[in-house]
Amino acid sequence: MSGKAFVRPRSGGALESSEEALLAARGLPPDLLREASRRLELLSLLLGATFGGAIVLNNLVRGAGWHQMAHPFAHDLVALTMIAMSAALYWLSRSGRVEPRRLLELGLAYEVVVAFGISMGDNLEPLADTRPLEAISWLCVWIVMFPVVVPATPARTLVASLAAASMWPLSFFVGLSLGQPRPPYEIVVLNFVENYIAAGLALVPALIIRKLGVAVEQAREMGSYELVERLDRGGMGEVWRARHRMLARPAAIKLIRPEILGAKGGSVAEGLVRRFEREAQATAALHSPHTIELYDFGITRDGTFYYVMELLEGLDLESLVKRFGPVPAERAVHLLLQACDSLADAHSVGLVHRDIKPANICTCRKGLRDDFVKVLDFGLVKSAWRGEEETRLTLEGVAGGTPAYMAPEVAMGGREIDARVDIYALGCVGYWLVTGHMVFRGETAMQMALHHVQTVPVPPSKRTELSIPESLDRLILSCLEKEPGKRPPTAEDLARRLASCKLDAPWTPERAKSWWEAHLPGRGETTMTAG
Repeated sequence: MSGKAFVRPRSGGALESSEEALLAARGLPPDLLREASRRLELLSLLLGATFGGAIVLNNLVRGAGWHQMAHPFAHDLVALTMIAMSAALYWLSRSGRVEPRRLLELGLAYEVVVAFGISMGDNLEPLADTRPLEAISWLCVWIVMFPVVVPATPARTLVASLAAASMWPLSFFVGLSLGQPRPPYEIVVLNFVENYIAAGLALVPALIIRKLGVAVEQAREMGSYELVERLDRGGMGEVWRARHRMLARPAAIKLIRPEILGAKGGSVAEGLVRRFEREAQATAALHSPHTIELYDFGITRDGTFYYVMELLEGLDLESLVKRFGPVPAERAVHLLLQACDSLADAHSVGLVHRDIKPANICTCRKGLRDDFVKVLDFGLVKSAWRGEEETRLTLEGVAGGTPAYMAPEVAMGGREIDARVDIYALGCVGYWLVTGHMVFRGETAMQMALHHVQTVPVPPSKRTELSIPESLDRLILSCLEKEPGKRPPTAEDLARRLASCKLDAPWTPERAKSWWEAHLPGRGETTMTAG
């Protein structure tokens, strides 16, 4: 990994124009497309309800004798058709059967269908002689506002808007065929023209949204990578799915935006930047295959700190247990052994993770291997070979780590910590894996920390119906000793003890593959944390 900031220069001229043309060809980013599809879903629901209300009101008006419609059955038929089309579009959107880009294309057809319904409502009754001199058709409003809800290329917007405007003359002639009186010539022309003017005006929001989409794409470029969708957001920043502009390899990008630093301000913002830089540097210094791999890092032109890492397809151990329950002892040993490999590598170069917890350990599918563990988030890493002031990345006066997995010496604010805090936390992770429970429960973070300092943990075997070998039961409890000297001294030693546990059955590659195919077929899910 290069230590210099990875910022792609702008050369201007033809290159910049070609980039903008490429972005324009792609259209809106996927996450903005999904937002637009959700707006279309809501719009179809509202329009369906509106036409449903129109049927009810029209029949109430006719029943009360306040107004007699020329073609009541036609009014109801048009409204029912609009309801059916709206319901179909709403169902398609909710079902997820159609990708957002295709759904928005269907939305353009929906614009024309609704335009026909509005136009028929206008032309099933005699036109007033003053219209449109004193009123504007709802069709004009629909045509101009629709591109705001359903963004499309200017060309597609223009075609759809012209088609929607053409529904009025079509409906006008349908009305004449049903016996409607022909209004004065100038009224007909004005009604025709206003809708086509609206179609031209619809290009304005389309062009604005298009330009914003290009700007978003450009702003999301991180070196040679482009942000695709946000995976997670936390106090330390955001994690996004990304794609390389030239290579097919997907990636995840962790970043701290300038506005996040601005909101924190002062020493807090400086601490965030230092934590971010330390996480990138610490991760890059490690070589275990079970540590998240770092591809690059840098600072964008707008001051966003970022680094690029491998994208994992799987589940973090917190989600694994919450969704599928405690795991068999042999699988827990299999997962913990791999986490030990990552920690042993970190400890060998003097780095202590300090935030080991189920959410920071991911089991995934890596190549042909299943249940392949990756340790994430070295943001609280502490170096044993640098000064405390240089390496302390938590806020002053606040213990680093997560209370539910915090070693007693960390909870007590001890400044002299070593690799055994990670051993303690990994014991908490093992406890979670085999029982589905945290070692201690507390109403507050302080209560949780005090339990770790004072309370003797209940053996894992007493808190689950699963079979836990006595050797594994004792080993987890040894990791949870209050005195650091009574714990396994190193991750390598813990790995040896795990490997020697007498298990009822081994966790084989065949069992792992069978589990993944049964529970998470295909590529699984993307899991990354923002810290």
